[in-house]
Amino acid sequence: MRKVSGGVRMMRLLLLAGTTEAREIAAALAGNPRIEVIVSLASGTRMARPLGVTTRIGGFGGSDGFTAYLAREGIDAVLDATHPFAVEMSHRTRDLCSKLGLPCAQVLRPGWTPGPGDRWTTLNDESEAAQHIPPGAQVFVATGRQTLERYIGMGDRMMICRQIDASSGPFPLPQGYFLPGRPPFTVAQEVALFRRLSIDWLIVKNAGGDASRTKLDAARQLNLPVAMIRRPSQPLGVQLETVADALGWVKGLQCPVSP
Repeated sequence: MRKVSGGVRMMRLLLLAGTTEAREIAAALAGNPRIEVIVSLASGTRMARPLGVTTRIGGFGGSDGFTAYLAREGIDAVLDATHPFAVEMSHRTRDLCSKLGLPCAQVLRPGWTPGPGDRWTTLNDESEAAQHIPPGAQVFVATGRQTLERYIGMGDRMMICRQIDASSGPFPLPQGYFLPGRPPFTVAQEVALFRRLSIDWLIVKNAGGDASRTKLDAARQLNLPVAMIRRPSQPLGVQLETVADALGWVKGLQCPVSP
């Protein structure tokens, strides 16, 4: 049931989350008398603490399920603050909102760019890693466990994949293991870790942002080469780089009024 504040029907905003920016947006909008925020997290997302607003976890059941959810919940606008590599969800959201005439914007932080002292090799995807990383290399994989199967031809490299939780299954590559670790990590911690593990190469996705940049700064200090996976193509439409931009976009939306 829709909430009403001061005779004005509250705008219902669906915030597709999973990033630091999404958490900050939710915190900033919590308690706003004109906006009811519903945060949606993917089922595999690890939520360290409550977001302070209505939160749902899990998928929508494809395009039809998502369309039905938007109608059933009376969503007035959608703000996509998912990870820059969650492009399937972002493209679907943009397409459906366009068809339904719902305001929609994507929060897309700027990607990382190499600076003095960086040794980056750009990859289109994980399958290209074997073309650049020599056999026998000790590789720190910071791209997540979900894409490990894509590292074709990397069987003779030691692949060390950091993840927050203990793994429930075996390591999917011929050589390597999961390394437990909970962010944030300082540059000094990353430098010490890479030295202890005798890392030769670092593989990362170009996620952008400050929160996970420390491993890149550590690689620069140690003169380590970095395999940087480029971002996939993003949907066309309104793109907002910062939390402030996102809050400004929300503020500029016309709040629906009661009849």
